[in-house]
Amino acid sequence: MTKLLLSIHVLAAILVVGPITVAASLFPRYARQDSPVAALLHRICRGYAVAGVAVPVFGLATAIQLGVLTDVWLLTSLALTAIAAAVLVLAILPGQRLLLDGGEGHEGDGGAARATASRLAMLTGVFNILWAVVVVLMIVRPGSTTGA
Repeated sequence: MTKLLLSIHVLAAILVVGPITVAASLFPRYARQDSPVAALLHRICRGYAVAGVAVPVFGLATAIQLGVLTDVWLLTSLALTAIAAAVLVLAILPGQRLLLDGGEGHEGDGGAARATASRLAMLTGVFNILWAVVVVLMIVRPGSTTGA
């Protein structure tokens, strides 16, 4: 059962988090160009964010099966995952929506729209770095007695 849960967890991470990181990273460039591609990228981020709940759910199920639920590396990964989710849901998605809706002077003041797009690019970088650290923790598992 552990191998199945771990396989689903890893597949979900690749197939769900990967598209979010790519779409969120591309969004600011297309939003600055006022391209319809930006709306598609936002829909990808929003839709995959909902599906992304599967990643920590199957990760927790795997951790329970392995008996590592209280290991520091796992708790750190869970905290970073929660922070990444908060950045996505509370900052990136609303910022994308704001730009798509023409907020912050999108039509009349290109400077405000550029600033919002730049802030989104920075937040997306933070989101991507958080996930990179989680991946490293999942592989290295410092202090883990399960190997690595």
